[in-house]
Amino acid sequence: MEVYRSVEGVPWMPHPTVQGVTIKPLISEKEHGLNVTCMLVNVPAGKEVPEHIHEEQDDILYLLQGKAVMWVDGIGNFLLEPGVIVRVPKGEKHKIFDVTEDLLIYDVFCPALT
Repeated sequence: MEVYRSVEGVPWMPHPTVQGVTIKPLISEKEHGLNVTCMLVNVPAGKEVPEHIHEEQDDILYLLQGKAVMWVDGIGNFLLEPGVIVRVPKGEKHKIFDVTEDLLIYDVFCPALT
């Protein structure tokens, strides 16, 4: 059982659905047997994460760097900047847009993405 891991040793990979966005999977159900997914997400300036829904997972985002606007259905628009944490309940539409500085997001999905 792995209890320690250097983030530097985990490669960046293309996001499975958003062109130009990359992810660094840190914890997964498949690899670690846990019911949570943790990853870093990099969204370059000028890109966006289009409107989508996670039907089964709450999505918890903690912004480490960058600036953008996020929209969550029923809440509206708000600024993403370092130190902001967002919990998007499962089944809620959301998107990230107006990315003016490269984003680095620590993203947690509970339960795990499959």
